[in-house]
Amino acid sequence: MAETKNQNQEYLQNSINSLNQVAANPSTPKNIRKNIQDLANELKSEEYSMSVRASNAISLLDDITQDPNVPSYVRVTLWQAVSTLENIRE
Repeated sequence: MAETKNQNQEYLQNSINSLNQVAANPSTPKNIRKNIQDLANELKSEEYSMSVRASNAISLLDDITQDPNVPSYVRVTLWQAVSTLENIRE
């Protein structure tokens, strides 16, 4: 159980790091950077369980990647974050 929690925490932190890289990139459109930053902050919040936060983030990231204004390199990074978040189980 503790091993699973540690692994989930690692997955969560890796996803947050990826999202922060996208949010910090000046070539990412401003509105997308704001959405990504807000999403990263929600992932850090302790209000809900880790799996609920991951599920919510996956849903929001799916919406963001559908936006035609998202550059392809940002979309790939967001998909990688989704893939990592999908590994979180509680």
